[in-house]
Amino acid sequence: MLIGYARVSTGDQNLEMQVKALEEAGCKKIFTEKASGAQRDRPELSAALEYMRPHEGDVLVVWKLDRLARSLKQLIETVEDLEKNNIGFRSLTEAIDTTSSGGKLVFHLFGALSEFERGLIRERTMAGLKAAKAMGRVGGRPASLGTSDLVVAKALLKDKTITVKEVAKRLKTHYSTLYRHLPGGRAALMEE
Repeated sequence: MLIGYARVSTGDQNLEMQVKALEEAGCKKIFTEKASGAQRDRPELSAALEYMRPHEGDVLVVWKLDRLARSLKQLIETVEDLEKNNIGFRSLTEAIDTTSSGGKLVFHLFGALSEFERGLIRERTMAGLKAAKAMGRVGGRPASLGTSDLVVAKALLKDKTITVKEVAKRLKTHYSTLYRHLPGGRAALMEE
């Protein structure tokens, strides 16, 4: 059985065109949703996936790939999960159909290209970090509190009438930053 899934991102967008295309493609049941593609929790997509029967020839059909997932990684993961359960996938606009050998090939080529791209990004990042280190640069965000700030913080915290939040406010930082730089907080300072 063909099961349709249609999604729009905002409430003012219309599902009608997608639903019509899915009906024309032969979908017997269609799940519709108004939710962002970046949102991982999509109840209607979950319902569609739960409705589908493994080993029965069910196929999830979408109007366009971006209706199912926002990123290629998310799309590949979803389709691989379908494949593990012997459920097919079809995208009408891109003419991808994993129930055919050619459709599987095209989809796996997408996956291979995605993995290749991730590898290139990882290699470029590592090369950039190595070059920066060779030039004496250290990665990461600059420290929010310098040595002199910590001296001031310790002096202020030894005065029990001044709260940690007040010290943080004076140093223009968050109190959790103080605790990160001064493990044990005021109690540890009193032991010094």
